Amino acid sequence: MFETVTIILGIAVGIALAVRLVMKFLNATRKRRVAPDVFFAKVKPLIEGARYEGRDIAGYPQLVGRYRGLPVRLHPVIDTLAIRKLPSLWLLATIPEPLPLKATFDLMMRPAGPTTFSNFDHLPATLDSIPDLPPHAVVRTDDPDHVLPHHVVASHLDVFQDPRAKELLITAKGVRLVWQLAEGDRVRYGIFRQADFGEIELDPLLVRDLLERLIALRQSILQWSRAL
Repeated sequence: MFETVTIILGIAVGIALAVRLVMKFLNATRKRRVAPDVFFAKVKPLIEGARYEGRDIAGYPQLVGRYRGLPVRLHPVIDTLAIRKLPSLWLLATIPEPLPLKATFDLMMRPAGPTTFSNFDHLPATLDSIPDLPPHAVVRTDDPDHVLPHHVVASHLDVFQDPRAKELLITAKGVRLVWQLAEGDRVRYGIFRQADFGEIELDPLLVRDLLERLIALRQSILQWSRAL
């Protein structure tokens, strides 16, 4: 009799644990499914024809559409490659509209090894003696002879007064600003090696400011090109 009761209790405990695991899995799945809608909720009204494209390992897709008549792409990226640093959640704000350029201009703040969001480390040439660069900024290019003159971008670099601004990329395919949105939870990353940023929402004022800055930069590049 005692053995029968023990077996029944064991089965009941096993079922309870299985149900708990299933519920935990379903809740995690639901959170991953709704996370993009929560993250982009306040930004979608800014973007005409907003839609999702792709999805990275963290469950964040890219939000694409148009802003002031130009194509835009908002891409959240988790970076866990930095040594001795917490994981970062970056926002890549891009206007992928072609520009009349022959070379890449890539300004990176405090470069310290490879990242998951940039090809900065693969660019062959570092530009020296550039005046009035933000402190700790490094500029690289793939073609020093045809790189965009610094005076064209100089008035647009005040964004790097904020330490969350990380990169400005200018190519023939468009322009991009990279911004740090959050750092991972220290405890969860230290113990479980999980890049957890909590329930974060993208600020529409930040997105508007980044896109307006990119549009102003595009205008400066086009004016310089027409004057050649």
